[in-house]
Amino acid sequence: MAELSLQHLDKIYDNNVQAVYDFNMDVKDGELIVLVGPSGCGKSTTLRMVAGLEDISRGHLFLNGRDITQTPAKDRDMAMVFQNYALYAHMTIYENMAFSLTLRKEDKNVIHKKVMAAAEILDLTAQLNKKPAQLSGGQRQRVAMGRSIVRNPSVFLFDEPLSNLDAKLRGATRREILLLHKRLGATMLYVTHDQTEALTLADRIVCMSMGHVQQIGTPMELYDKPANTFVAGFIGLPPMNFYHVRCADGMLKGEGYEVPLTEEEKALLAAYRNREIILGVRPEDMTEGGTIPVAVTNNENLGMNTLVHGYIAGIHGMGIVAKIRGWKDYHAGDGVKVAFARKHFFDPETTDAIRGEE
Repeated sequence: MAELSLQHLDKIYDNNVQAVYDFNMDVKDGELIVLVGPSGCGKSTTLRMVAGLEDISRGHLFLNGRDITQTPAKDRDMAMVFQNYALYAHMTIYENMAFSLTLRKEDKNVIHKKVMAAAEILDLTAQLNKKPAQLSGGQRQRVAMGRSIVRNPSVFLFDEPLSNLDAKLRGATRREILLLHKRLGATMLYVTHDQTEALTLADRIVCMSMGHVQQIGTPMELYDKPANTFVAGFIGLPPMNFYHVRCADGMLKGEGYEVPLTEEEKALLAAYRNREIILGVRPEDMTEGGTIPVAVTNNENLGMNTLVHGYIAGIHGMGIVAKIRGWKDYHAGDGVKVAFARKHFFDPETTDAIRGEE
């Protein structure tokens, strides 16, 4: 059993640069939490504070109710998987996986059982006598995970473990991590800048920007009900389209186009009547055959869907990316009309989502 509680964590470096601000989260036993955000947002720093590799400037960290804020990294009962594998090149795969247990001077029979069990889980049994240089990137990352498994830690920490792999290997290794989590039922914290990893792996996602937590929730919550324009634009591929529009006469009015509102949307935006808001529309929430004119610049055919790039209301209008179902053969200069099947609304000053009572 491993429950973590991060309470008001700050990280301030010696030059007074603050990397993490007031990070709060309770992690349940067996939960897989993914910290996601752009480079420099503070996600890896937060993970390193949990691991004990960075000092906590302010706040407290609890493991199963015990304050471990000042506990050295080696005594925290956590195992970290790094981006660069951190394997010993002169050791065999078996020796790499057994290394931490050998340092503890555990019984050789116990070490052998643990290494063989981990190797079987990760399909590495046939590779145990090889050196890291003889393995593919994906296999080396599995060795790094195996080295953590044999320790049987309370918490697994992953710091961008798939960044060095090509797209195909990333997908395969991502599935292996998910299966590993289900098999071990372990508590895991996973850092990535890749939103696909976040959406497919996480029980809950922590979306960060510039050291601040923007939203914590399930993948569906962050995708379907983003807290602000940052989360809305970061989660989802292609990113959400944003437009500054004016609420008037039951419509959203932009430059050269109008978007009708439903009765429910009119009630939601009642306080913004005759005011500007930010309208957000995901590319996949657009359909052909509406009233919004788009001047096409180019297509990206993806098989079942086509990404249509262009501008609303002519070539000098607002940029748009629409994900239209089916294979489309639009060309530069073509005109097409689309409808917004699903809309998101944000306050232009705070950038927070405009929502009714839930």
